[in-house]
Amino acid sequence: HVQLVESGGGLVQPGGSLRLSCAASGFTYNRFCMGWFRQAPGKEREGVAAIDNAGRSSYADFVTRRFTISRDTAENALHLEMNMLKPEDTAKYYCAARKGPAWSCGIQAQGAPVMEYDYWGKGTQVTVS
Repeated sequence: HVQLVESGGGLVQPGGSLRLSCAASGFTYNRFCMGWFRQAPGKEREGVAAIDNAGRSSYADFVTRRFTISRDTAENALHLEMNMLKPEDTAKYYCAARKGPAWSCGIQAQGAPVMEYDYWGKGTQVTVS
């Protein structure tokens, strides 16, 4: 069965950096879209970044030029490099996967996914303070 396990969250000062990782198992990794989402208390979940199986990435406007998503096909891993962190980045971050064509993988500018993701990890907390 599909398993997604996030790691790398923590407490960081404004302007700092963190690197999140997601270990994926139970599915053919290179056939799936992969994405990072986040949810802050009292707010709806929003998309942060996504990457298709060819390595093409998309980002919500609020993280563009600060965050970088990457995938390691050999290790079945997904990463999110987060720089210049702001207090408003505080949220629980989730790794997600969906099986579909490349066009369906993306995150739109305002943070909505092009298509809903199917599989989710339990999340890792990021606190910027």
